[in-house]
Amino acid sequence: MKESSSTNKAPVAEQILSQAIISNGFVFVSGQVHVLPDNTLVEGSTKDKVAQIMKNIEAILESANSGLNNIVKVVIYVTDMAVMPELNEVYPTYFEKPYPVREAVCVKALPLGASIEISVIASKSN
Repeated sequence: MKESSSTNKAPVAEQILSQAIISNGFVFVSGQVHVLPDNTLVEGSTKDKVAQIMKNIEAILESANSGLNNIVKVVIYVTDMAVMPELNEVYPTYFEKPYPVREAVCVKALPLGASIEISVIASKSN
């Protein structure tokens, strides 16, 4: 069994996507890039971009009765590995120990011209 979850506090997913799917006690959040809910790209530092992405993820998780502290896996896509030192500085500020497992992948391009995309899997809150 699976159900869709969404919020207008984060960018709306395209018709062929879901913001999040809830299944078997987990919330699977689609990749989020550094855009505002109106799809305006947030420019600035890696810290600024990650802050917007995490704000989007947090809103989506809250709509699914979960939260940042319930995240168990993170996948980060970047278009330039040179941002990883700054990303690694800001990343742990969003989580408590034990930190979620994580993957970082360098890709050629991301949606909407973004340079960072993050997707997560979280458990549902009880």
